[in-house]
Amino acid sequence: MPDHEPRRNAPISQDSAVEPRGSRDPAEFARAEVAPGPVTVGVSLKTYFGHERARAWFADVARRAAAHPAVASGAVRFFVIPTYPQIPAALAAFTGTRVLVGAQDVSAYDPGAYTGEVTAAELAEIGVAVAEIGHAERRRLFAETDAVTAAKATAALAHGLTPVLCIGESTPQDGADAAAAVVEQLAANLAGAPAGPVIVAYEPVWAIGAAEPAPDAHIAAVTRALRAAVDADPARAGSVVIYGGSAGPGLLTRLGDAVDGLFLGRFAHDPDALVAVLDEAAALASSSSHPARLQPHAEAEGNPLRLGAHVQSRGTGAEGGPGA
Repeated sequence: MPDHEPRRNAPISQDSAVEPRGSRDPAEFARAEVAPGPVTVGVSLKTYFGHERARAWFADVARRAAAHPAVASGAVRFFVIPTYPQIPAALAAFTGTRVLVGAQDVSAYDPGAYTGEVTAAELAEIGVAVAEIGHAERRRLFAETDAVTAAKATAALAHGLTPVLCIGESTPQDGADAAAAVVEQLAANLAGAPAGPVIVAYEPVWAIGAAEPAPDAHIAAVTRALRAAVDADPARAGSVVIYGGSAGPGLLTRLGDAVDGLFLGRFAHDPDALVAVLDEAAALASSSSHPARLQPHAEAEGNPLRLGAHVQSRGTGAEGGPGA
């Protein structure tokens, strides 16, 4: 295998086995101890914010999240993905809340002689919970292939991080054709990856940065197919399917249980808009027609439910909710 290709089984250095530590007490370790809810909302800040603006945003959003009943109770699982340098500030700001902190990328390699890489092992060590993998910008700007994405998903899962796996068709297609294409892409992007849950972020490339998200019925057709695919794979028990691509307030209400949540970008720069989406997620989570995906079996042993714990689909297998 050429030296520049990711090696999924790169040797782990002897000094890499360390106990997890982060900005909070181990009993509150964000990656392991937060009880996810039936609706998932995530935000990626990309590189829009400088460090000080990011710190101010974290403080504002942390205050609002702590006061939001659905986030505070775990009825809505909420994660924030800043830039690498902003991660420690985010971990500090969200200490004491249920907000999970993620990374916008992760190395395909284990710790070792890989200058410039950031490993899943180190991210997990400091308290990072999720890792965004395979975003369309990484594929387009940095030529990341499905094989590279699969190697990164492998590394993340091997070290206890939940991949936020971004997939989507490049050009507008019929819903059935798009569904078939992304289900195939999902399989390729998880080829060889160890068992574990993933957050599948369906982001049609043609909708990213657009004025409007993809049509509701199109989203529903594809997310139902993705949900059927992950529900049929025992290795992916606990996985959820969310939508991204110009997502904003109002969309989650329209989509109903066709999705398990939303992945937000620029609309979340305004904390008021973000809270509006969290409110929609709370309403969806509390709806009698949207049964909880998570079963708190771990709490029976006195341990809070882990991020990667098994969940029960909010839909019914391949069936989804109303088209959105």
